[in-house]
Amino acid sequence: MSETVRAPEHCETMADVRAGVDALDRQLMQLIAVRFGYMRAAARIKPERGHVRDEDRKAQVIANVREDARREDIPEEALAEIWDALVEASIAYEMVEWERLRS
Repeated sequence: MSETVRAPEHCETMADVRAGVDALDRQLMQLIAVRFGYMRAAARIKPERGHVRDEDRKAQVIANVREDARREDIPEEALAEIWDALVEASIAYEMVEWERLRS
């Protein structure tokens, strides 16, 4: 974290906490934008529309999230639900991109 944002263990006020959360949210958004860039790449690479949805891959991604959440001791079920929504949004985005690239 930057000098203007305190690490969680060094927060002394709610202003410190909120500044940290806001900064982290911006970083997460940048990472999600990169993730969606990979969805654009997948849409470009996959030869058939039916290849966009891959339930086995989705299950593996969610399993990875569950494992990571357990290791970090953060709420596994909540994170799995968040990632399920993220993966579904990614699939929808990839589908739109797949169609756009071939129209």
